[in-house]
Amino acid sequence: MEPIIRVIARDLSEHYAANFRPHETLHKKISGFDYKNGLYYFNVGEGDSRCWNDCKNLGFISAGQGQRWRDAILGFEEGDIIAAYLKGKGFVGIGKVIAKARPVREIVLNNISLLSHKLEQPNLQKNFDDEILCEYVAKVKWIAALDADNAKWKPKSGLFTTQLVRASLDNQPKTVSFLEDGFGVHFEELLS
Repeated sequence: MEPIIRVIARDLSEHYAANFRPHETLHKKISGFDYKNGLYYFNVGEGDSRCWNDCKNLGFISAGQGQRWRDAILGFEEGDIIAAYLKGKGFVGIGKVIAKARPVREIVLNNISLLSHKLEQPNLQKNFDDEILCEYVAKVKWIAALDADNAKWKPKSGLFTTQLVRASLDNQPKTVSFLEDGFGVHFEELLS
């Protein structure tokens, strides 16, 4: 017969196991222990280095050409949900980050280097060798993605926008509700 103290200790450890980091995981970041996945606004920022159609068609987002833009995209974690916003058009996509941002030269999509794909905006390779100025790319699985002409927007309705590349939507209930209705998604389910 097992001593009562050992039985109680085993039962307690099983009961509280979910509160502790899994074994053999100190070398990696884990959602719920090191960070919590979130819902974010992402400004697609079309221009001479990137375009929405490339992002939509190939499954990625990008930012760069300066430290503050690079740092913004590096803030995304695998599992974060993004609402892609295209300035002057509206919201064009809802996606889940499936791989953290890396310099564009390191990105492979569908077993082909991203820069070898036929891109509408070939300047994605601008500043290719500069760690600070190059474009950074995060892989995204689009849950819903629209052409720019079909973007979801309601003028003068108080929907959230910002000039920032990345911003939390935690305190934007009107915008979150608009996005859920417009794209037919439920963010709580996507984040669980």
